[in-house]
Parts: sequence; structure tokens; C-alpha cells
Amino acid sequence: MFLENPEKSKSLFGSIEVICGSMFSGKTEELIRRIKRAKLANKNISLFKPCIDKRNKENLIISHDLNEIKATCVNYAKEIIPLAKNSDIAAIDEGQFSDDEIVNVANHLANNGIRVIISGLDMDFEGNPFGPMPALMAIAENVLKVRGICSKTGNLSLYSYRQSKEKNLILIGEKEIYQPMSREAFFKAMKKSKKK
Repeated sequence: MFLENPEKSKSLFGSIEVICGSMFSGKTEELIRRIKRAKLANKNISLFKPCIDKRNKENLIISHDLNEIKATCVNYAKEIIPLAKNSDIAAIDEGQFSDDEIVNVANHLANNGIRVIISGLDMDFEGNPFGPMPALMAIAENVLKVRGICSKTGNLSLYSYRQSKEKNLILIGEKEIYQPMSREAFFKAMKKSKKK
């Protein structure tokens, strides 16, 4: 449960929340929803995204449902600390693209009274834990794992299957490159692609 205005709390500490899942599962949509609720509670919010994500304009985060919100583009996690110092909430989209310093940054912000919300992919295109996301989940007070729908089976999606043969860990794209898949569909597709 997320309280936007815990007036009775005497704690000087904030918290860390992680929203994770596969591609097309609603991670950014949930991040935007939480930010909108916080705005209704008159919270001072700083929103960040990694500059590497060039799918949208530099100063916007846009969900697949086309909801959008303004954000500050950062190249390194440490840039967030001075930019968020007067915030009640610091939100970060696409956390998997952050450098490993994001873990220390999130702890620093939370230890200084800021509510930190981070969304990102929990696994890469090969089904392995992605970047700093496992460490962020470990230090978070709350983790929400959201699921989309598998494009093959109609079951809940767990994986982000890459349809191209590109092997670089980071390949930013949309439905032309990635499909959300269930465990069954993903492992069948991976087995088939390895035979080629």
C-alpha cells in the first residue's frame, strides 16, 4: 500500500519502490499512475530517465498506452542526487539502463527522506537478470512485478523475446523487435532460434 501523504509518520527516512516485469507489461504506466497520485497530494516530484532511451523526446516518458509525463534525461545515476535533493519523490524509468551506482543513489535518496520509485525490465532478452534491477529489488521496501499477455499463448508474460539476431545486451526497440512471452513460449522460441 502506498500512502501519498503519511502525515503521522515521524520518520526522516524515505523508501524505495521497484516496478518490474517484461516488455509491454505496464511498468511505465504504473510509474505514471503513482506520479499522478502524488501530484494530487501536492508532492514535489523529480522524474528521470536514462538518456540512452531515445524512443521518445528527451524530456518525455511515454507509456505504450500513450500516457506521457515530463522527465529529466540523465547519463549517470549520480546526476540524480543534486537534481532530486528538494523532492518528496524521485522517480526513475527504465532502471535497467542505469549504471550500478543507481543502487547507492536510491539508498542515499531514501536515507534522506525521499520516496524513490524505479521501474524497469527485470530480465534481459535472454532471460537473465538485467543490470542493477536485481540489486534494486533487494533493497526495496516494495516490489511490484507486473505482467503483460504472451503474444503466443495468451498466458501471462514473463519474458521479453527479441525477434532479431542482434546479440548486444542493449537494443532499444518496440514491438518490431520484442514480443512479451510466457515461460513456455519463450523457451520454445529460444530453443528454435538456437537451432538456426
